[in-house]
Amino acid sequence: MTKTTLTLLFSFFVSIVSAQIVGTVRDDKGESLPFVNIYLEDSKEGTTTNGDGEYELDVLGAGAGTNATEQTYTVVFQFLGYTTVRKEISTKNSRYTLDVVLIPETTSLDEVIVEAGVNPADRVVRAAIANRKANLEKLSEYTANFYSRGLWQVKNAPEKFLGQEVGDLGGGLDSTRTGIIYLSETISEIAYQRPNNFSEKIIASKVSGDDNGFSFNTAIDANFSFYENTIDINTQLISPIGINAFSYYKYKLVGTFYEQGKIINKIEVTPRRPKDRVFSGLIYIVEDEWQLYGVDLATNGEAIQVPIVESLNFKQNFKYDETYKQWVKISQVIDFSFGLFGLKGDGRFTAGYSDYDFEPNFTKKSFTNEVLSFADEANKKDSLYWEEKRPVPLTIEETDDYLKKDSIQVIRKSKKYLDSIDGRSNKFRILDPITGYSYTNTYKRWRLSYEGILNTIHYNTVQGWNGETGLNYFAWSDDDYTKTLYAFAKVNYGFSDDRLRYRAGFTRQFDQKKRAVLSVIGGVETKQFNANEPISNTVNTIASLYFERNYLKIYERSFVDVAYSQEIFNGLRLWGSVSYEDRKGLANTTDQTFYPKQDIVFTSNNPRDPQNLFPQDPTGVIDHTIVKTRLSARINFGQKYYNYPTGKFNIPNDRYPTLFLTYEGGLGADEDRFNFTQLSASLRQGFNIGNKGRFRYALNAGTFLNSASGASFIDYQHFNGNQTRVNLDGSSLNRFNLLPYYERSTNQGYFAGHVEHNFKGWVLGKIPGLNKLNFNLVAGAHVLSTADNRPYTEYSIGLDNLGWGKFRFLRVDYVRSSGLGANDGAFVFGLSF
Repeated sequence: MTKTTLTLLFSFFVSIVSAQIVGTVRDDKGESLPFVNIYLEDSKEGTTTNGDGEYELDVLGAGAGTNATEQTYTVVFQFLGYTTVRKEISTKNSRYTLDVVLIPETTSLDEVIVEAGVNPADRVVRAAIANRKANLEKLSEYTANFYSRGLWQVKNAPEKFLGQEVGDLGGGLDSTRTGIIYLSETISEIAYQRPNNFSEKIIASKVSGDDNGFSFNTAIDANFSFYENTIDINTQLISPIGINAFSYYKYKLVGTFYEQGKIINKIEVTPRRPKDRVFSGLIYIVEDEWQLYGVDLATNGEAIQVPIVESLNFKQNFKYDETYKQWVKISQVIDFSFGLFGLKGDGRFTAGYSDYDFEPNFTKKSFTNEVLSFADEANKKDSLYWEEKRPVPLTIEETDDYLKKDSIQVIRKSKKYLDSIDGRSNKFRILDPITGYSYTNTYKRWRLSYEGILNTIHYNTVQGWNGETGLNYFAWSDDDYTKTLYAFAKVNYGFSDDRLRYRAGFTRQFDQKKRAVLSVIGGVETKQFNANEPISNTVNTIASLYFERNYLKIYERSFVDVAYSQEIFNGLRLWGSVSYEDRKGLANTTDQTFYPKQDIVFTSNNPRDPQNLFPQDPTGVIDHTIVKTRLSARINFGQKYYNYPTGKFNIPNDRYPTLFLTYEGGLGADEDRFNFTQLSASLRQGFNIGNKGRFRYALNAGTFLNSASGASFIDYQHFNGNQTRVNLDGSSLNRFNLLPYYERSTNQGYFAGHVEHNFKGWVLGKIPGLNKLNFNLVAGAHVLSTADNRPYTEYSIGLDNLGWGKFRFLRVDYVRSSGLGANDGAFVFGLSF
């Protein structure tokens, strides 16, 4: 039997057992209404109009054809801001057209209970808050069917963005450089149990222009409930019916109307302070039951602290479920707009919920850490399947996008097309010898690039001016980069020490499920004593040349290093490495600086003797060889993950900390005193404290088992200090802001603790004037204790989210320290991402 025959039989079967009610919904001015909820009364069948106001409502069990019996239905049209319409129809046809006009709802204050001196809206909201927990409990666990559609589009896109050619973004842009750049749909089965159990199995997934693609629309990311005290959208926003909502909102009763014999209160919500983490708009609350009938709330990028977002609007519609005697969410639409560097656009994520079961009888085995999975062949459903299952019809624009991109995807994957695209990007330009050049063969999935020396020129007092260049090769197995190979060969030359150093190696990723990675690297290089490299080459170059401060301390190693890492099972990832190292000390070879100062001289390259009190030891290293081994484990307790067919993607879980365990050992050294064993552990976590901000901590402890008087200084435990008063890597939980870089390095026991709380506007957002700046108050404390020294402490208070307009990536802290003799205080400037 052919595929065509099967398709015809399937179509015939569908026509027998189902009918379809179709039409368009408009307002009283003739304008189409998008996202109107349409459902059969007292049934689970429902749909939503698309962006053009069109709908298709499938009705099972109707029958069709000459032997069909006439069926009667009551079709309900519900839309926030408009009077609900019920239409009773009778038909025995397989397709029935029903166009409807919705009239703006007429609200009245006749039914409002007025108490002297009491805002009638406050009465309703207080009742909703008082019943919030009970209503949340009614929706605390369920199964349902879920449909989502995601759409992003840009307008007047620039030819280049941040110096890179934008192109036509996968064929989505028209001649005006406007169009859809992402369109995707999913149909899935979901299960939820408050507060943190969630499971979604995607039955069908469709991505415009990619017949092998898997949508990133997920139900868990759309799971917003305004019954919760706060809504997590990058930061915690206060719900208008949250427990402390009256501290953040003012309410006005616009009016009331009836729905299914119930009084619906339409309430306008406005922030008390516009710069708070809040919403504005309308909420609809059912009298006596105090449940949500609908929400139409907006916020912006300032509130969620994502400046690229200009607006963000939530619209949720609820339907009364006769079976469970409660109002349940049946649709959600999230509209947003964005803009940055001339690139502007908007988008919409549409979600539909149906076939709720609020008595699912979950067991302990009902939920696992896998929160998202895909059914077999989920991305291979044909157009017939989508026509049958899609609850919200496509708009003309969306249909055209599917047709256009699906028709050209074969062309865009062809060798001829990919070669033509590569041909433009592979052109050699006059400055490429110093800025770098890349040659790509997309069809065969490989890229060869040359690093221009202009991008890697730096200065230090050991090598003087030095630069690096080399070749990089990258190959990938498919469009999802399931398997990759990266290989490189690089050379570095120091002009002052007249030394050529080189490195070469490769890294192979075998899959994206367990992320198994093997790397082999060897050569000769300079290396900071602290392998975490607390001072960047750029910062050291500026500090040395302009301020005569050479904080960078390095040694030379000739080495071969082999490393392998893999996730053993969910939540446990192991890293293992072994290396042979021939280490040599290095001394300063130059004292060049742009602005020599009489009271300042360059320090020694010996990190233990920077003031050069012992000039016979300018390097801090006794030359030696050693075999170094390292084994690390990362344990993510309660780790949740998305299980895509192309790979496993872990997602953060604030409820539990992450534990790191590390063994590091040196053996076979030239001298026994350089052999060592170090054991260490680290615990890290970050979590929100309601709307009061985000608290984070990092605790690190370790000890050396047999090296109280030995081990090379290279293998000591070093702590990330900072003497430059700038912090450009955005880190705050692994750094001491005023500690000299190697002041407390140790080969004995140690403990380092860092805590920080970002109030996310909870404090400054309440201060008139300051709240308009949208700054965040940040407080922190840091402690370092080693067996051979008194404790060192730092306390800091600072401002985050500094900047202007959409550029909010600056931070400043005032830090006080103690434990190094005299107490010290300074301002530290940095970046925050």
